[in-house]
Amino acid sequence: MKLGILVNTDRHLKHVVGITHAADKLGHEVSLFAMDEGTRLLQSAEFIALCQLENVSMSLCHHSADEQGVDTSGVSKEIIIGSQFNNAMMNNQADKVIVL
Repeated sequence: MKLGILVNTDRHLKHVVGITHAADKLGHEVSLFAMDEGTRLLQSAEFIALCQLENVSMSLCHHSADEQGVDTSGVSKEIIIGSQFNNAMMNNQADKVIVL
């Protein structure tokens, strides 16, 4: 199963991390997309570390990061600094999508 997680707020870090780890442990693919206030989670080492998990891919909306004042210059190369196109791709490819 491929799980998409749309992260549009910075209020649910523990849930994002927990769900991602649980799905990865079960061998499910997880695609995370951060936008709006969710891009603020790039300041969290715990959030950024998710891109290192074997079955996890991460992307974010560059425009949202700029709007939130989030510096993306030092973001890991495993995290795609993209656009809403990446969100659309995640939604198209995922079997289920969670919004947090």
